[in-house]
Amino acid sequence: MSINFYSKIIFKLLGICLIIPFSLFEVSNINRQIKAEKNLIAASEKDLFLYRQMGASYLCIASRAEVEFNKALGIASATFANVIIGKHGGTIKELGKEKLDEKRLYNAGTLQIVGSALNICPDSIPKKIKSDYEKRVKQIIKESKK
Repeated sequence: MSINFYSKIIFKLLGICLIIPFSLFEVSNINRQIKAEKNLIAASEKDLFLYRQMGASYLCIASRAEVEFNKALGIASATFANVIIGKHGGTIKELGKEKLDEKRLYNAGTLQIVGSALNICPDSIPKKIKSDYEKRVKQIIKESKK
């Protein structure tokens, strides 16, 4: 009987010794996540280039895999917007501290992804999308000259 009594005490002590470090580790891990969320850095041109190229690459691959073009473009644009919101808080270094909402990032991503995809896989882009893109770019250039 004395062996069982001592073994129970040893198991309890071992359990406590193992539980305390894990619980402390978990608390410090939560603290790090909170601090990381506060220190969001605005997306640089390099970041935007990476996200745009990833979206264009996805679009080219999806169109070759016979995924409906508009669905593939929607997914690529939504991913572009979500990454900028999640990783950079919706801010872009070039625009200062202004936070962009998901809709604006989605629209900007769509335009940029189509532009990059036209360089990577021009045969995969439907003619209507290409002509809409060219019209939009001309409109942006015209507005920026004002």
